[in-house]
Amino acid sequence: MWKNTLSGARATPAMDDKLSPVLREVIRFEDLPGWADDDHYAAYQAFAASAPAVLKTGPASMAGACHAVLDPTRHPHDALAARRFFEDRFTPYKVIHDEPAGLLTGYYEPELAGSRAKTSTYCVPVFSRPNDLVNLVDEADRGALSGQVTHARRDADGQLTSFFTRREIEEGALEGRGLELLYMADPVDVFLMQVQGSGLVRLTDGSSLRLIYAGKNGHPYTSVGRYLIESDAFSESAMNLQALKDWLKADLERARGVLWRNESYVFFRVLGTEEETRPLGTNEIPLTPLRSLAVDTSFYELGQPIYVCAPGLDHIVEGVSGFRRLMVAHDVGSAIKGAERGDLFCGSGSSAGSKAGMTKHPVNFYALVPK
Repeated sequence: MWKNTLSGARATPAMDDKLSPVLREVIRFEDLPGWADDDHYAAYQAFAASAPAVLKTGPASMAGACHAVLDPTRHPHDALAARRFFEDRFTPYKVIHDEPAGLLTGYYEPELAGSRAKTSTYCVPVFSRPNDLVNLVDEADRGALSGQVTHARRDADGQLTSFFTRREIEEGALEGRGLELLYMADPVDVFLMQVQGSGLVRLTDGSSLRLIYAGKNGHPYTSVGRYLIESDAFSESAMNLQALKDWLKADLERARGVLWRNESYVFFRVLGTEEETRPLGTNEIPLTPLRSLAVDTSFYELGQPIYVCAPGLDHIVEGVSGFRRLMVAHDVGSAIKGAERGDLFCGSGSSAGSKAGMTKHPVNFYALVPK
Protein backbone atom coordinates (compact mmCIF):
# COMPACT_ATOMS: atom_id res chain seq x y z
CA MET A 1 0.00 0.00 0.00
CA TRP A 2 2.78 2.40 0.87
CA LYS A 3 6.37 2.97 -0.09
CA ASN A 4 8.80 2.72 2.78
CA THR A 5 10.51 5.99 3.69
CA LEU A 6 12.28 5.13 6.93
CA SER A 7 14.64 2.37 7.96
CA GLY A 8 13.55 -0.54 10.11
CA ALA A 9 10.36 -1.60 8.31
CA ARG A 10 9.77 -4.16 5.64
CA ALA A 11 8.02 -2.75 2.59
CA THR A 12 6.28 -4.21 -0.42
CA PRO A 13 5.26 -2.48 -3.66
CA ALA A 14 2.71 0.27 -3.23
CA MET A 15 -0.89 -0.50 -4.28
CA ASP A 16 -1.16 2.78 -6.13
CA ASP A 17 1.50 5.37 -6.95
CA LYS A 18 -0.83 8.24 -5.98
CA LEU A 19 -0.65 7.25 -2.32
CA SER A 20 1.58 9.28 -0.04
CA PRO A 21 4.49 7.35 1.44
CA VAL A 22 4.25 6.32 5.07
CA LEU A 23 6.14 3.77 7.12
CA ARG A 24 4.62 0.37 7.75
CA GLU A 25 5.78 -2.77 9.48
CA VAL A 26 4.67 -6.35 8.82
CA ILE A 27 2.77 -7.94 11.69
CA ARG A 28 1.23 -11.40 12.12
CA PHE A 29 -2.55 -11.75 12.25
CA GLU A 30 -2.28 -13.54 15.59
CA ASP A 31 -0.48 -10.48 17.00
CA LEU A 32 -3.35 -8.12 16.17
CA PRO A 33 -5.00 -7.21 19.51
CA GLY A 34 -8.32 -9.05 19.75
CA TRP A 35 -8.13 -10.49 16.22
CA ALA A 36 -9.37 -13.95 17.22
CA ASP A 37 -12.40 -12.49 19.01
CA ASP A 38 -13.71 -10.40 16.12
CA ASP A 39 -16.75 -11.29 14.01
CA HIS A 40 -14.94 -11.83 10.73
CA TYR A 41 -18.15 -12.79 8.94
CA ALA A 42 -19.55 -9.31 9.62
CA ALA A 43 -16.31 -7.82 8.27
CA TYR A 44 -16.56 -10.08 5.21
CA GLN A 45 -20.07 -8.79 4.48
CA ALA A 46 -18.88 -5.18 4.76
CA PHE A 47 -16.00 -5.96 2.40
CA ALA A 48 -18.42 -7.58 -0.05
CA ALA A 49 -20.63 -4.48 0.03
CA SER A 50 -17.87 -2.35 -1.48
CA ALA A 51 -16.48 -4.95 -3.91
CA PRO A 52 -18.56 -3.88 -6.96
CA ALA A 53 -17.48 -0.24 -6.60
CA VAL A 54 -13.84 -1.24 -6.06
CA LEU A 55 -13.84 -3.36 -9.21
CA LYS A 56 -14.96 -0.28 -11.16
CA THR A 57 -12.58 2.29 -9.69
CA GLY A 58 -10.06 0.59 -7.39
CA PRO A 59 -6.50 -0.70 -7.95
CA ALA A 60 -5.89 -3.95 -9.82
CA SER A 61 -4.30 -5.47 -6.71
CA MET A 62 -7.71 -5.56 -5.00
CA ALA A 63 -9.48 -7.26 -7.92
CA GLY A 64 -8.73 -10.84 -6.91
CA ALA A 65 -10.19 -10.49 -3.44
CA CYS A 66 -13.20 -8.57 -4.78
CA HIS A 67 -13.98 -11.19 -7.43
CA ALA A 68 -13.67 -13.93 -4.81
CA VAL A 69 -16.00 -12.23 -2.35
CA LEU A 70 -18.65 -11.81 -5.07
CA ASP A 71 -18.47 -15.47 -6.18
CA PRO A 72 -21.41 -17.25 -4.47
CA THR A 73 -19.71 -20.62 -4.82
CA ARG A 74 -16.86 -19.40 -2.60
CA HIS A 75 -18.97 -17.61 0.01
CA PRO A 76 -17.95 -18.55 3.58
CA HIS A 77 -20.66 -19.95 5.80
CA ASP A 78 -19.26 -18.94 9.17
CA ALA A 79 -16.88 -16.55 10.91
CA LEU A 80 -13.97 -19.01 10.84
CA ALA A 81 -14.13 -19.36 7.05
CA ALA A 82 -14.40 -15.59 6.71
CA ARG A 83 -11.34 -15.20 8.92
CA ARG A 84 -9.40 -17.57 6.65
CA PHE A 85 -10.46 -15.46 3.64
CA PHE A 86 -8.72 -12.39 5.07
CA GLU A 87 -5.70 -14.28 6.36
CA ASP A 88 -5.18 -16.07 3.03
CA ARG A 89 -5.50 -13.00 0.82
CA PHE A 90 -4.05 -10.14 2.88
CA THR A 91 -0.96 -9.20 4.87
CA PRO A 92 -1.43 -6.97 7.93
CA TYR A 93 0.84 -3.96 8.42
CA LYS A 94 1.14 -1.75 11.46
CA VAL A 95 0.94 1.91 10.47
CA ILE A 96 3.88 3.97 11.75
CA HIS A 97 4.19 7.71 11.22
CA ASP A 98 5.61 10.91 12.68
CA GLU A 99 2.24 12.61 13.08
CA PRO A 100 0.45 13.04 16.42
CA ALA A 101 -1.30 9.98 17.85
CA GLY A 102 -4.03 8.49 15.69
CA LEU A 103 -7.58 9.73 16.21
CA LEU A 104 -10.91 7.96 15.75
CA THR A 105 -14.12 9.98 15.63
CA GLY A 106 -17.67 8.98 14.71
CA TYR A 107 -20.36 10.05 12.27
CA TYR A 108 -23.94 8.98 11.65
CA GLU A 109 -27.05 9.52 9.57
CA PRO A 110 -29.24 12.07 11.41
CA GLU A 111 -33.02 11.86 11.44
CA LEU A 112 -34.50 15.32 10.86
CA ALA A 113 -37.90 16.89 10.31
CA GLY A 114 -38.76 18.52 7.02
CA SER A 115 -41.46 19.52 4.58
CA ARG A 116 -41.90 19.19 0.83
CA ALA A 117 -43.46 22.67 0.76
CA LYS A 118 -42.13 25.89 2.24
CA THR A 119 -44.07 26.95 5.35
CA SER A 120 -43.64 29.43 8.18
CA THR A 121 -42.00 26.65 10.23
CA TYR A 122 -40.08 24.88 7.47
CA CYS A 123 -38.47 27.66 5.50
CA VAL A 124 -34.77 26.76 5.08
CA PRO A 125 -34.16 25.02 1.72
CA VAL A 126 -32.08 21.91 1.12
CA PHE A 127 -30.61 22.30 -2.35
CA SER A 128 -29.93 19.75 -5.05
CA ARG A 129 -26.72 19.92 -7.07
CA PRO A 130 -26.65 22.90 -9.45
CA ASN A 131 -26.04 22.04 -13.11
CA ASP A 132 -23.20 24.57 -13.34
CA LEU A 133 -21.19 22.88 -10.55
CA VAL A 134 -18.02 21.22 -11.85
CA ASN A 135 -15.79 18.69 -10.07
CA LEU A 136 -12.11 19.64 -10.09
CA VAL A 137 -11.04 16.43 -8.29
CA ASP A 138 -12.44 12.92 -8.08
CA GLU A 139 -15.08 12.61 -5.36
CA ALA A 140 -13.04 9.84 -3.72
CA ASP A 141 -10.21 12.36 -3.23
CA ARG A 142 -12.23 15.36 -2.06
CA GLY A 143 -11.56 14.58 1.60
CA ALA A 144 -7.82 14.20 1.14
CA LEU A 145 -7.72 17.42 -0.91
CA SER A 146 -10.18 19.39 1.22
CA GLY A 147 -7.60 22.09 1.91
CA GLN A 148 -7.88 23.25 -1.68
CA VAL A 149 -10.74 24.17 -4.00
CA THR A 150 -12.37 20.90 -5.11
CA HIS A 151 -15.33 22.20 -7.15
CA ALA A 152 -16.03 25.27 -9.27
CA ARG A 153 -18.83 27.00 -11.20
CA ARG A 154 -18.94 27.20 -14.98
CA ASP A 155 -20.25 30.63 -15.96
CA ALA A 156 -22.26 31.62 -19.03
CA ASP A 157 -19.05 32.09 -21.03
CA GLY A 158 -17.86 28.59 -20.18
CA GLN A 159 -15.17 29.83 -17.82
CA LEU A 160 -14.55 28.26 -14.39
CA THR A 161 -14.93 30.49 -11.36
CA SER A 162 -15.38 30.03 -7.62
CA PHE A 163 -18.79 28.76 -6.59
CA PHE A 164 -20.90 30.72 -4.11
CA THR A 165 -19.92 30.48 -0.43
CA ARG A 166 -22.21 29.25 2.34
CA ARG A 167 -23.12 32.82 3.21
CA GLU A 168 -23.91 33.74 -0.39
CA ILE A 169 -26.08 30.66 -0.81
CA GLU A 170 -27.97 31.27 2.44
CA GLU A 171 -28.48 34.88 1.42
CA GLY A 172 -30.19 33.84 -1.82
CA ALA A 173 -27.57 33.17 -4.51
CA LEU A 174 -29.44 30.06 -5.72
CA GLU A 175 -32.99 31.34 -5.48
CA GLY A 176 -35.20 31.02 -8.53
CA ARG A 177 -33.38 28.03 -10.01
CA GLY A 178 -35.76 25.32 -8.80
CA LEU A 179 -33.07 23.51 -6.80
CA GLU A 180 -35.07 23.14 -3.57
CA LEU A 181 -35.49 19.46 -2.65
CA LEU A 182 -37.38 20.19 0.58
CA TYR A 183 -37.34 22.54 3.55
CA MET A 184 -36.14 22.31 7.15
CA ALA A 185 -36.85 24.40 10.24
CA ASP A 186 -33.49 26.14 10.62
CA PRO A 187 -30.01 26.37 9.10
CA VAL A 188 -28.53 24.31 11.94
CA ASP A 189 -30.46 21.20 10.81
CA VAL A 190 -29.21 21.69 7.26
CA PHE A 191 -25.65 22.23 8.51
CA LEU A 192 -25.70 19.07 10.66
CA MET A 193 -26.89 17.00 7.70
CA GLN A 194 -24.15 18.50 5.55
CA VAL A 195 -21.47 17.64 8.11
CA GLN A 196 -22.68 14.02 8.29
CA GLY A 197 -23.09 13.77 4.51
CA SER A 198 -26.59 12.26 4.55
CA GLY A 199 -29.88 12.40 6.38
CA LEU A 200 -33.18 10.63 6.86
CA VAL A 201 -35.89 13.29 6.71
CA ARG A 202 -39.29 12.70 8.32
CA LEU A 203 -41.76 14.78 6.35
CA THR A 204 -44.90 16.50 7.58
CA ASP A 205 -47.09 14.25 5.40
CA GLY A 206 -45.88 11.16 7.29
CA SER A 207 -43.49 9.93 4.60
CA SER A 208 -39.70 9.86 4.72
CA LEU A 209 -36.87 10.52 2.30
CA ARG A 210 -33.23 9.55 2.51
CA LEU A 211 -30.92 12.29 1.20
CA ILE A 212 -27.28 11.68 0.30
CA TYR A 213 -24.32 13.79 -0.73
CA ALA A 214 -24.41 15.00 -4.35
CA GLY A 215 -21.55 17.51 -4.41
CA LYS A 216 -20.19 20.56 -2.62
CA ASN A 217 -19.37 24.14 -3.52
CA GLY A 218 -15.65 23.39 -3.39
CA HIS A 219 -14.59 25.84 -0.70
CA PRO A 220 -12.31 24.39 2.02
CA TYR A 221 -14.00 23.00 5.11
CA THR A 222 -13.58 24.95 8.35
CA SER A 223 -14.45 23.31 11.67
CA VAL A 224 -17.07 25.34 13.51
CA GLY A 225 -16.36 23.40 16.70
CA ARG A 226 -12.66 24.24 16.50
CA TYR A 227 -13.49 27.91 15.95
CA LEU A 228 -15.66 27.99 19.09
CA ILE A 229 -12.91 26.32 21.13
CA GLU A 230 -10.34 28.82 19.91
CA SER A 231 -12.81 31.63 20.67
CA ASP A 232 -13.11 30.35 24.28
CA ALA A 233 -16.82 29.61 23.87
CA PHE A 234 -16.04 25.97 24.73
CA SER A 235 -13.24 24.08 26.38
CA GLU A 236 -11.68 21.23 24.43
CA SER A 237 -13.15 18.67 26.82
CA ALA A 238 -16.68 20.13 26.70
CA MET A 239 -16.97 20.16 22.91
CA ASN A 240 -19.00 17.35 21.38
CA LEU A 241 -21.68 17.07 18.72
CA GLN A 242 -24.63 17.50 21.09
CA ALA A 243 -23.03 20.47 22.84
CA LEU A 244 -22.35 22.13 19.49
CA LYS A 245 -25.91 21.49 18.32
CA ASP A 246 -27.39 22.93 21.53
CA TRP A 247 -25.18 26.04 21.35
CA LEU A 248 -26.08 26.73 17.72
CA LYS A 249 -29.82 26.23 18.20
CA ALA A 250 -29.93 28.41 21.33
CA ASP A 251 -29.48 31.55 19.22
CA LEU A 252 -29.99 31.11 15.47
CA GLU A 253 -28.87 34.63 14.63
CA ARG A 254 -25.62 34.11 16.55
CA ALA A 255 -25.28 30.67 14.96
CA ARG A 256 -25.64 32.03 11.43
CA GLY A 257 -22.52 34.19 11.71
CA VAL A 258 -20.53 31.27 13.12
CA LEU A 259 -21.74 28.86 10.44
CA TRP A 260 -20.72 31.30 7.72
CA ARG A 261 -17.10 30.91 8.84
CA ASN A 262 -17.31 27.50 7.21
CA GLU A 263 -17.66 28.50 3.56
CA SER A 264 -18.10 24.88 2.46
CA TYR A 265 -21.64 23.94 1.44
CA VAL A 266 -22.99 20.48 0.54
CA PHE A 267 -25.72 19.64 -1.98
CA PHE A 268 -27.94 16.56 -1.82
CA ARG A 269 -30.02 14.23 -3.92
CA VAL A 270 -32.96 12.02 -2.99
CA LEU A 271 -31.96 8.38 -2.76
CA GLY A 272 -35.43 7.04 -1.94
CA THR A 273 -37.60 6.15 1.01
CA GLU A 274 -36.33 4.68 4.27
CA GLU A 275 -37.72 1.26 3.34
CA GLU A 276 -36.15 1.22 -0.13
CA THR A 277 -32.63 2.39 0.68
CA ARG A 278 -29.72 2.38 3.10
CA PRO A 279 -27.03 5.01 3.83
CA LEU A 280 -24.29 5.27 1.20
CA GLY A 281 -20.66 6.32 1.37
CA THR A 282 -18.32 7.47 -1.39
CA ASN A 283 -18.92 5.97 -4.85
CA GLU A 284 -22.32 4.86 -3.51
CA ILE A 285 -20.82 2.14 -1.34
CA PRO A 286 -23.48 0.88 1.13
CA LEU A 287 -22.48 1.75 4.69
CA THR A 288 -22.44 -0.85 7.45
CA PRO A 289 -22.81 0.45 11.03
CA LEU A 290 -19.64 -0.07 13.09
CA ARG A 291 -17.87 -1.69 10.10
CA SER A 292 -17.62 1.23 7.66
CA LEU A 293 -14.78 3.72 8.08
CA ALA A 294 -14.13 7.11 6.48
CA VAL A 295 -10.42 7.49 5.70
CA ASP A 296 -7.87 9.75 4.06
CA THR A 297 -7.48 8.43 0.51
CA SER A 298 -3.95 9.81 0.40
CA PHE A 299 -3.07 6.68 2.34
CA TYR A 300 -5.82 4.13 1.71
CA GLU A 301 -7.91 2.84 -1.15
CA LEU A 302 -11.67 2.73 -0.84
CA GLY A 303 -12.63 -0.86 -0.08
CA GLN A 304 -9.43 -1.61 1.80
CA PRO A 305 -9.79 -3.60 5.06
CA ILE A 306 -8.31 -1.85 8.09
CA TYR A 307 -8.07 -3.37 11.56
CA VAL A 308 -8.97 -0.65 14.06
CA CYS A 309 -7.76 -0.79 17.65
CA ALA A 310 -9.03 1.85 20.12
CA PRO A 311 -8.55 0.39 23.63
CA GLY A 312 -10.16 3.34 25.44
CA LEU A 313 -13.35 3.36 23.38
CA ASP A 314 -15.93 1.72 25.66
CA HIS A 315 -19.30 3.24 24.70
CA ILE A 316 -19.78 1.78 21.23
CA VAL A 317 -20.57 -1.84 22.10
CA GLU A 318 -22.40 -2.32 25.40
CA GLY A 319 -20.52 -4.45 27.90
CA VAL A 320 -17.37 -4.59 25.77
CA SER A 321 -14.17 -2.87 26.87
CA GLY A 322 -12.33 -1.19 24.04
CA PHE A 323 -12.98 -1.29 20.31
CA ARG A 324 -11.04 -3.80 18.21
CA ARG A 325 -12.48 -4.91 14.91
CA LEU A 326 -11.85 -5.27 11.22
CA MET A 327 -13.42 -2.41 9.28
CA VAL A 328 -13.51 -1.38 5.62
CA ALA A 329 -12.71 1.99 4.05
CA HIS A 330 -16.07 3.03 2.62
CA ASP A 331 -16.10 6.80 2.84
CA VAL A 332 -14.14 10.06 2.98
CA GLY A 333 -14.58 13.31 4.87
CA SER A 334 -13.24 16.85 4.76
CA ALA A 335 -11.90 16.62 8.32
CA ILE A 336 -10.38 13.14 7.90
CA LYS A 337 -6.69 13.72 7.22
CA GLY A 338 -3.76 11.55 8.24
CA ALA A 339 -2.46 7.98 8.17
CA GLU A 340 -4.23 7.06 11.42
CA ARG A 341 -7.28 9.31 11.18
CA GLY A 342 -10.64 7.63 10.80
CA ASP A 343 -14.35 8.35 11.15
CA LEU A 344 -16.47 5.45 12.35
CA PHE A 345 -19.98 5.14 10.88
CA CYS A 346 -22.24 4.55 13.88
CA GLY A 347 -25.57 4.06 12.09
CA SER A 348 -28.78 6.10 11.86
CA GLY A 349 -30.87 8.03 14.37
CA SER A 350 -30.41 9.60 17.78
CA SER A 351 -28.78 6.60 19.47
CA ALA A 352 -26.16 6.40 16.73
CA GLY A 353 -25.75 10.17 16.99
CA SER A 354 -25.02 9.92 20.71
CA LYS A 355 -22.35 7.29 20.07
CA ALA A 356 -20.83 9.31 17.23
CA GLY A 357 -20.81 12.52 19.24
CA MET A 358 -18.93 10.86 22.11
CA THR A 359 -16.30 9.23 19.90
CA LYS A 360 -12.96 10.99 19.96
CA HIS A 361 -10.34 8.43 20.95
CA PRO A 362 -6.71 7.50 20.29
CA VAL A 363 -6.46 4.71 17.74
CA ASN A 364 -4.02 2.41 15.97
CA PHE A 365 -4.56 1.21 12.40
CA TYR A 366 -3.35 -2.06 10.95
CA ALA A 367 -3.79 -1.95 7.18
CA LEU A 368 -4.55 -5.16 5.32
CA VAL A 369 -2.71 -5.20 1.99
CA PRO A 370 -3.49 -7.76 -0.77
CA LYS A 371 -0.83 -10.42 -1.13
